Order: sequence, then structure tokens, then C-alpha cells
Amino acid sequence: MSEQMERIKTLIIGSGPAGYTAAIYAARADLKPVVYTGMEPGGQLTTTTEVDNFPGYPDGVDGPTMMVQLQQQAERFGTDVRIGMVTAVELSDEVGGMHKVTVDDSQQLEAETIIISTGASAKYLGLPSEQRLRGGGVSACAVCDGFFYKGQEVGIVGGGDTAAEEASYLANICKKVTMLIRKDHMRASKAMQHRVNSLENIDIRYNTEIDEVLGDQVVEGLRMVNNQTGEKEEIAITGLFIAIGHKPNTDIFKGQLDMDETGYIITEPDSTKTNKPGVFASGDAQDKIYRQAVTAAGTGCMAALDAERYLATVETTAPVSS
Repeated sequence: MSEQMERIKTLIIGSGPAGYTAAIYAARADLKPVVYTGMEPGGQLTTTTEVDNFPGYPDGVDGPTMMVQLQQQAERFGTDVRIGMVTAVELSDEVGGMHKVTVDDSQQLEAETIIISTGASAKYLGLPSEQRLRGGGVSACAVCDGFFYKGQEVGIVGGGDTAAEEASYLANICKKVTMLIRKDHMRASKAMQHRVNSLENIDIRYNTEIDEVLGDQVVEGLRMVNNQTGEKEEIAITGLFIAIGHKPNTDIFKGQLDMDETGYIITEPDSTKTNKPGVFASGDAQDKIYRQAVTAAGTGCMAALDAERYLATVETTAPVSS
């Protein structure tokens, strides 16, 4: 006779600020949360050297330390944190229905509620020198890390609204911003283009790509190449920001949850509820606008509260067995 499938009251998929905050609230509400960490325990913050803009850290904190502390806080209230990757889900359409989950392509379990906190992954160019210097001057978030380059010269890659917005942000605090756009035009909206063009310390290079990021331990410069002429040029910079977009880690939910055209999970207004009862989405898996640790934590809190209210409703409306 086969073993009975494990049943979990609240399953949290992902272990970034959203997942651990959801776990803290869920555990305190006696929802007995189980967190599966995913392939990158701690999420994107584990690749960030310094976090200066999260409330409660007056002297700043490095990303990995902050995530360890969040995990410890969640575990203090009884959260079961497990190393593993949720690889498949079968979500119920019924209120009170059980959601079936597969972990690491083998283990099967059921969950009464699911909080999705799988985050998003920044897109990078894939250059060896770029990957080697991630955390050493290469960043995918100007709002997160731009402060460290105040008064310095930096570069940014991208031509969309996000790149234009981040270039404008950097221009306010940095001495010079060199913006690399691989096409002969920006994809950004006209308003964002006007903003970028109006800032004198932004040097826009069209038809330009990165040949190599220069530096051993930290970014010291950039070798650019004109993709029309093949001409190469080196400039001195201390920071490089990649702003070519993010990809939400939501592939396993496709076909079951409502998403936008880029894969971000759509939630009800003023809520973390998805189109499936008992399934809630938080953090960067559903937020393509703010993408900050503190906003992710906020939606993690919301998701736990939504799950608690959902379970309370299900329990009060469940038929009494004779």
C-alpha cells in the first residue's frame, strides 16, 4: 500500500523577501507554512552585495545576510523551509479544492493554499566578463545600486522605457551616463525619450553593443563596438547597469493562471488573488512595475493575509459531516 500523500495547509513557492514575509505572517496565523526555496534560495538579493534601502538597516546590509535573517525569522515562528524546486502544479478550480504539486520531478504533495513567490530573473547579455563582475559593478537595478556610484561615470544598456527611466535616475546622481542602444532608435515612449535627450550628462550611443566589460575584481571600464562599422572604443566607468528586461519565473503556471503577455501573473485589484481559488501571487512574479525588496515583502504579507481569510471562509462554509 502506497504512503498517503502529504497535505500542506499553506505552501509557499520561492524564498525571496516575498516568500519569507509570507511565511512569517502565515506561521504566526498558524497556517503551518512550508517553503520550497527553488533553485536560488533567497532570491535575487543573494546576488546583491549591499542593500541600503530596506527599512530597519540603518547601516545597510549585504543581500545574503539579509535573506538568512529573513529565513531565521520565518523559522522562529515554525515555518518549514525545504530545499527543493516545484516543477509542476495542477491547480484546482473549486473553492476548498486541493492543489496538486510536484517537487523535483518526483515528490507529490497536496496544498490547501499556495502562495507564489517565484520572483523574476533579470535578463543579462551573457558575456563572460559581464557575468564575472556581477556584484562587482554589474547590476540589473539602478534604483537598488545606483547610489553606490554617486558622482561617478557609469554605463547602461537598453533602449526601452525601463532603460530610459533608469538612465534618467542615474543622471541625477552620477557624473556621466553612457547609454548603449543596439538599434538606431529607442523603443521607449516619446515622453521617456524626451526626458533622456534633455539631460546633458547622458551620452547616447546608437548601434552600439558591449564587446567586453573591463576589470578584474570590479568594473573599471567598457569596450564598446559599433555594430554597423565594427569600430571599437574603450571608456572608463565604475558601474554598468543592464536594463534589457526581466523574465518572471512563472512558466510552470502557464495555461492555468491568468498572465500578461510577458508572463507576469495577473492578480485581482487590491489583492494577491489569482483566477484560481486558494492560489495567491506576490513579489516580482506579479509585479513588473516596482520590483523592490520592500514592495515584494509587502505583497508577501498581503498574500498570507489573503490565504488566512480564504481558509477561514472555506472552514466556515464546509459541510458538517454526519
